[in-house]
Parts: sequence; structure tokens; C-alpha cells
Amino acid sequence: MNETAFNELTAWVAEAGLIGRSETELMAGFCRRVREAGVPLARALVILDTLHPIYEGRAFRWRADLPGEVEVVEYGRTDEGEAAEGWRRSAFYALLESGGKEMRRRLVAGDPADFPAIVRARDEGMTDYLALVHRFAAEGVIGEMDCAYSHWATDARDGFGEGAVVALRRLSPFLKLAVKAAALARMANTLAQTYLGRDAGRRVMSGRIARGVAEKIEAVLWYSDLRGYTQITDSAPPEHIIPLLNDYAEVVVSTVHDSSGDVLKLIGDGTLAMFTGENREQSCLAALAAATQARLGIAKLNLTRARLGLPTTQLYLALHVGDVFYGNVGSKERLDFTVIGPAVNEVSRILALSRSVEQDVLLSTSFVEALGPATRGHMVSVGRYALRGVAQPQELFTPEPDFEA
Repeated sequence: MNETAFNELTAWVAEAGLIGRSETELMAGFCRRVREAGVPLARALVILDTLHPIYEGRAFRWRADLPGEVEVVEYGRTDEGEAAEGWRRSAFYALLESGGKEMRRRLVAGDPADFPAIVRARDEGMTDYLALVHRFAAEGVIGEMDCAYSHWATDARDGFGEGAVVALRRLSPFLKLAVKAAALARMANTLAQTYLGRDAGRRVMSGRIARGVAEKIEAVLWYSDLRGYTQITDSAPPEHIIPLLNDYAEVVVSTVHDSSGDVLKLIGDGTLAMFTGENREQSCLAALAAATQARLGIAKLNLTRARLGLPTTQLYLALHVGDVFYGNVGSKERLDFTVIGPAVNEVSRILALSRSVEQDVLLSTSFVEALGPATRGHMVSVGRYALRGVAQPQELFTPEPDFEA
């Protein structure tokens, strides 16, 4: 590869990274251009750890016979079990343990295929294999993302040639820097939505971060809790509590999301969510559909947990409609993107009444009034009640026992 081609390729990588190309676009574009510049590249892999509640990292695979496609593999934890064994047998692990930066196997010249990835490369007809590790400085480490891995292989009859190896050594850091930038942007978006909620996360990432700026919106509010949670925590072993919360939160959060709602907060065993849209009735129906699915999901979960001898519980829920302020609240150093307003207080007061009225689902008057006549006819009044901190008593409702939204 001549110097002109090298400069053109690095300029392309820098521009693609700056304008926000995805990891797959960067990988495919880079590898195609490397081949066009004269490097006989047949296979390429770039691996980067990430910050994600489920996945440890992502691998990007490219093949010369499919030049416009990049396979993305998201891998789980590699610190135990079969995944850990596979990691310890890899060429990358050997480089990390030895402090090395590079491993080359000229298979055409009889070098050993002494790692599984090299065996696969040989079996696919590769003649030369190059693995590179680029470590980050301590201040560049994020979670377990402390280096970027890559390997490059060719099926050319004589292997890469020294000029091609030099080009890959010089070029791969540019690609990895661009991929790291793309990964960090994706990670920031994932973490914002994971910890703040999907809509709140999107708003924060779009720049809605000014303190005290909030939007007045009408929302269907969902506030749910777990029945008897305090008694469970008093009697169950401590190591059972977090798995219990995770199991029930998985059901609630997934059903809210599946019905186009947004979970705003997980408050111990409680969940605050909202459903918004231009059509109030549709938002209420979506919340009722989520309530139906949540009850079904929890019934199934309870069967599984009971078979395992684990404690079980039930969901109780309040649904309400009202105006809220949605935005940034807090100090200069610590902000929360949340909803505030009388409607939020009212839905929590309604939920608190569920035990005394012996109903698992309570609906406010404003919620029921937003429903169409056909659906409203399946809502049953449970009486008028004074809500703590609310001036006027309110009539509350619950769905008929066999009602399903």
C-alpha cells in the first residue's frame, strides 16, 4: 500500500467516525477500502467490550466474499463457565497474559495453528493470520473496555507479504478509534435509556438536560407494587430478595414496554410508568392491556417460582390520568428526569387504598371517563374515598373479574 492510499484511507476513517457512522458501516467500509488499496484481506474481526446489563461486548466479523455485510455477535460474560474456558484458549488472552501486542501465524510457511481461531482460519483456507491488541491508558478504560482486539487473515497463496502486515499495523488503530467512538455513543444511549427509561433517555441524549426545564403533558400514570413485599423480605433469605425483584420487574417492565409505555422509576418493589399519546382513550387502553398481560405473566412466573420453592407475590396497581410536569429536577450536581405534579401524588394515594378495598387494580374517575362507552361498561365502582392530601373524595373503579383489554 502506497502512502497516498494510506492517507486516503485514514482520512475516510476519521471522517466516517466524526459524522457518526455505525460500527458495522465503519468495518465494512474500511475492509473494502483496504482490499482496494492492494492488501489481500479475506477475513477481519474487531472486538470491543461494552457497558451493557446483559452483554459483555460485541464482535464485528467481515468476509471478502460478502464485502457489504458485517456480522455482529453480542457475547455474554466470559468470567465463568464455558465462555471463560473459550476465552482462556484464545490468541487474544495469550497476548494479554504475555503483555504482547501482536501474533502472526504464516500458515503457508508451516507456522502452528495453536489457537482455535487460527485452526478455523486454516480450515477455511487462510494462509496468513495476524492478531493485534491495542490497550487503552487507565483514564481511557470504561467498565471492562480496556483494549480493542482485532485479527486479520488472507487466503492469498503467499500470505500477506510484509508490506500488507505493515499497512494493517498502521491502519488498524484508526479503525479501532472510530469504532470505539461509535461504541461509546451507543453505550451512552443504552445506559441513559436503561437507567432513566426509554423516552427520558432519548430526551436526555438529545440535549434536554437544562436544570428546571420541564414540559407539561397529559399522561396515563401507572403505579404498581408487590403484595406483601415487606413480609417476604423479613422471612426470605437475603440472597433471594434481589432475584425476586428482578423476576417481577422483568414481567412488569416488559409488559409496559410492549404496550408502548415508558417506565420512569423502579422504587424498591414499586414501578412508576406512563403512557402518552395524542389519543387519551388509546393510552388508557394500552395501560389496561399492559395490566392484563402483567397479571398473566406474574401468574406464570408464580408457578415457576413455586415449583422451585421460592417466595411468590402478586401485583397491585393504580391507573390514573392527569397533567404532569416532565423534565429535569434536582441540584446542579445531581438531576433526575422525572414526572412531578398532583397527578403523581394522586396515583400513589390510590395505590395505597388497594389493600383496604381488597382490589388488585384500582382506576381513577378520570381514567374511566377517558375510556369509550364499550370499555367503560366493564369497569365496576368500588365506592368514593378520601385520598390523603387530596381535597375532594374520588370514586374509584376496578375492571370486571373476566375483563381483558
